[in-house]
Amino acid sequence: MASDPSDLDDKLPTQGRFNRFRKLAGLSAQLSADVLKSGAKRLVGQEPELLSKAAAEKLVSTLGELKGAAMKLGQAVSMDTELLSPEVRQVIARLQNEAPPMPYEVVARVVREELGDTPEALFREFDTTPLASASLGQVHRAVLHDGRPVAVKVQYPGIAQTLSGDMENLGLVVKTVSKASRLADGTAYFHELRDELLLETDYLREASLCTAFARGVARLPDLKVPEVITERTTGRVLTLELLRGRTLKDWVVSEPSAEERYRVARQLILAIYGPFFTVGEMHADPHPGNFMVLEDGRLGLLDFGSIKRFSPRFVDANRRMFVHAMRLEPMDVLGLSREVGFTTELPDVEATELIQEILHIAGRPMRSAPYDYATCSITRDMKLHFARNATRFLKIRPPAEAVMFFRSTGGLAQNLRLIGAQGDFRRVYQEVAALL
Repeated sequence: MASDPSDLDDKLPTQGRFNRFRKLAGLSAQLSADVLKSGAKRLVGQEPELLSKAAAEKLVSTLGELKGAAMKLGQAVSMDTELLSPEVRQVIARLQNEAPPMPYEVVARVVREELGDTPEALFREFDTTPLASASLGQVHRAVLHDGRPVAVKVQYPGIAQTLSGDMENLGLVVKTVSKASRLADGTAYFHELRDELLLETDYLREASLCTAFARGVARLPDLKVPEVITERTTGRVLTLELLRGRTLKDWVVSEPSAEERYRVARQLILAIYGPFFTVGEMHADPHPGNFMVLEDGRLGLLDFGSIKRFSPRFVDANRRMFVHAMRLEPMDVLGLSREVGFTTELPDVEATELIQEILHIAGRPMRSAPYDYATCSITRDMKLHFARNATRFLKIRPPAEAVMFFRSTGGLAQNLRLIGAQGDFRRVYQEVAALL
């Protein structure tokens, strides 16, 4: 008996701005209660988790159902090694590629609408069970008629409108905060993030970015970008060469050796900074579900909807700053920051001091060898630096495009902390410098 289409639609991401806002409000109330309970325990000398495992399960259930921008937020939270315990973080990490899937009947419907026929006709094999379920679509393993194994990403119906609604809800919050405080005006940064996220729903654009990114890493043989199968790709269906291996989040819990940890950490650094400094592109959604440790030892890259292309000015000034840092040379920190696009309302001496400390904290692995990422405190120290100087930092404004740069480099730092490798990472950054 065929499924009722209305029943299938009930299993898709919650639609409507009000309905999604209501679900998030309910989740927020539950999580707030959990955090308050933790605070009460701290008052009596106990050291509870910031978030209980039960609350984390609720978070995963709700955000996984909502998908879209809400789920992307959950993915970001799951990467913070300082905020949550390993047990709780492992629960939330399921949001990286294990969201509740949409029914196969819906998958088949989208494929037929986009490619003109059923999955069974278009492919020699098509696995009805998803390989991964993410924020905007889910991936199915398939085989082309010529025998090539592929991964087929099928977009959730209505997710473009859903994501737009999420961003409008968030935009109201940003607008309210910005009106309340001129110093805290984040409108330009929100618009940058919103525009980039909305573009991710165009799979033809993602296919083009994937192909271009493959050219950008051509000089890095340890990296692998999958080939796009153009004849099986449209705006809502993306077919790529299937990569064989384990996602970083699965690999890291398999107790890899110290040598393997160093090898993969090196590959991650090259994957983020290599394309940025050479062709001005960066993978700006670097959660552990988007990288794969392949069977042949290379690092596979996944999900190219968030590839960010930066302005030549931004790349050039950052490149010169990086070269000075690698040579351990003094530099005009404020002058280069202004070339990047920063503006400041602070006296030059104060602004220089604040920015210099950021570079000092972030540059530790570039200066000393060996460096131990297992005990790395870069993320924590950076947060403390911003917290202690919050009022002054509000008077230093990076360019809007820096939002995606910080998203990428911040994610890299968290991934390296997660891997916990130790070794001569200055040599790795010298490899990056040699590409220039």
